[in-house]
Amino acid sequence: MEIEKMISEAEKELYPIFKKIDDAVFENSKKVINAFHNHCISEIHFNSTTGYGYNDIGRDTIERVFAEVLDAESALVRNQFISGSHALNVAFFSILRPGDTCLAISGEPYDTLKEVIGIVENASSLKSFGVEYEQIDLLNDDFDDEKIIETLQKKFYKLIHIQRSRGYSTRESLSIDKLKRIIEKIKTVSPDSVVMVDNCYCEMVETSTPTGVGADIMVGSLIKNLGGSIAPNGAYIAGKKCYVELAGERLTLPGEGREVGPSLGINKDFLRGLYMAPSVVGSSLKMAVLASYLLEKMGCSVSPRYDEHRADIVEMITFGNPDKLIQFVQGIQAGSAIDANAVPEPTDMPGYEDKIIMASGSFVQGSSIEISADGPLREPYIAYLQGSVTYEYGKIALSRAIERMMQE
Repeated sequence: MEIEKMISEAEKELYPIFKKIDDAVFENSKKVINAFHNHCISEIHFNSTTGYGYNDIGRDTIERVFAEVLDAESALVRNQFISGSHALNVAFFSILRPGDTCLAISGEPYDTLKEVIGIVENASSLKSFGVEYEQIDLLNDDFDDEKIIETLQKKFYKLIHIQRSRGYSTRESLSIDKLKRIIEKIKTVSPDSVVMVDNCYCEMVETSTPTGVGADIMVGSLIKNLGGSIAPNGAYIAGKKCYVELAGERLTLPGEGREVGPSLGINKDFLRGLYMAPSVVGSSLKMAVLASYLLEKMGCSVSPRYDEHRADIVEMITFGNPDKLIQFVQGIQAGSAIDANAVPEPTDMPGYEDKIIMASGSFVQGSSIEISADGPLREPYIAYLQGSVTYEYGKIALSRAIERMMQE
């Protein structure tokens, strides 16, 4: 009852922030329904193909719908993508060639990309194919404009990589406004450089998109925001048609590209997931705001704070203590729909340097949009909380996590 009273009082304080989230949900819902109408989505688009997947009307129409929603010329939306990291890998290898250089301007990328790039040695990395890599760190949680422009004036970089979400770092996620400003400057100095944005966790948090403000290509997962908790797997690559076509040929094979790839019954799930995405993202944001408000009052360091602008669905909670991190993550698992009786423990995971503890009691394995909390067992012992299909389910899981912490 004490926790319910805490939440009830918090919700009164947070009403104006929740209203702003609802307004964004409405605007993004209009974009989605307009795209459905503009492309005459009907039951025929639910049909499935097998084998080569030739002439899959549903698949091809879905890609046009996604392109419109994402303010892009074209989109590749496929169940053949295993994850967002896989789609990023495809995008990297489709654009970069031996002798090219990739410049990351948002600092070191997420753990699972380190072996793709060659920061961590791997015989199949970009580095092993003769692709060089350089990076410029953020400055006060923003792009280091001066250093970026100075660097671009000295050398041509084929691909400029931006990761919007914080990953397992402590820096802030990058807003559309910050993205728009730096892309305009990049295109003035180096118009032929391809700007690629890792947009995972960020879709529909704001009402604009990276490709809508000048990015050449962007990538994201469908077991995060745009899948709306419905898509069972998959990812997307969206942007200028020429780069999307290259990605299609890297995903399948040169000469066939995006013309092949069976939908295997997933078309309805992709459409339904996109249809639900604005609302699900809105619920996730409300959950993050509530968690930020309550956990800060309990003495944790949080980012973003409850009243700060958000660029993604992730809430960073710093416990400063490994036991508190473990208790919180175990509490989120206990409040989840699936495997609530399971007790997460820190363990080694492919692509990560530290042991990871993860709560993901979800219908889709590893889904971040349903409800999840995870973090590496390293100082300062941070949990990264994300998702909630509905605000109410998120509130229940958060209650269980706080209750577990209080008991301990």
